[in-house]
Amino acid sequence: MLRFIVRRLLVAVVTLIVISLVTFGLFFAVPSSPAKVMCGKNCTAEDIAQVEERLGIRDPLPEQYTNFVSGIFVGRTFGSGDFERECPAPCLGYSFRNDQPVTEIVTQRAPVTFSIVFGAAAIWILLGVTLGMISALRRGTVFDRLAIGVSLAGASMQVYFFGLILLYLLVYATGLLPFPTYTPLTENPAKWALGLLLPWMTLGFLNSALYARLSRAQMLETLSEDFVRTARAKGLPLRRVHTRHALRAAITPIVTIAGLDIGTALGGTFITETIFGLQGLGKATVEAVQYLNLPVVMATVLLAAIFIVIANIVVDVLYAVIDPRVRLS
Repeated sequence: MLRFIVRRLLVAVVTLIVISLVTFGLFFAVPSSPAKVMCGKNCTAEDIAQVEERLGIRDPLPEQYTNFVSGIFVGRTFGSGDFERECPAPCLGYSFRNDQPVTEIVTQRAPVTFSIVFGAAAIWILLGVTLGMISALRRGTVFDRLAIGVSLAGASMQVYFFGLILLYLLVYATGLLPFPTYTPLTENPAKWALGLLLPWMTLGFLNSALYARLSRAQMLETLSEDFVRTARAKGLPLRRVHTRHALRAAITPIVTIAGLDIGTALGGTFITETIFGLQGLGKATVEAVQYLNLPVVMATVLLAAIFIVIANIVVDVLYAVIDPRVRLS
């Protein structure tokens, strides 16, 4: 198992190096010079030259890339003389818009996105998998048909449609819930949960519909396998056959998809954050793209990629724990 984890970590390191190269390339992907973008429309040639000196754009590309990567771990110095400025680790640069450290922006926005994603993921995994499993075990009953209908309706809707309906019904029409806001968990846990309940319900219901359909299909396929029939033929209690044998086999592909979904969601929940007026990483990314705020774009893209790589590692380890054959392969 240890060798399996080490192999996965080495692959992840190589992947992150490639991602850092691609992210670094974003800095030069805009049609105009980053120095002109940062300086603004009314800058003189001398001003632009000073900004180029501060950003280190005139240095060789390998040296710029080395400064970019090393700055994340040990910090770096921008400019020299009167324009010298220290950026402590982890340094992701300074925002072009307000000269605020990008690390500070990420630190402020990340808890909002983390809270939305992990809260919603808990709902969609528990609700979706439970509904799908029960539906499969009661195949053909009224409960099964009702669950299929609800999951089909949920899978057909989008966040911007279902979220606005819930917002109107639960906030504006009835006043059952307050308008979504973010309060730090450490400051007031009850207010934190109440302020994010609506986004959780929206994302949780829509994604649980997909998980219910997938779980039902996987469970039905597993129940028809020979090892399940053998367990029944040996006289094992049905509950033990379903939970210890069938559920373990059926849940393996669901773990894979859940890990990737959470990793992807951490990289961008822009629509959800926009609908409910929450200032998370997804909204920060779109605002940065809109204003060509390159350091923030690079930081959020890099973070999104890291989230997905970490999610893949966690999925691989869980996959190996659930199914030992994965370790051998």
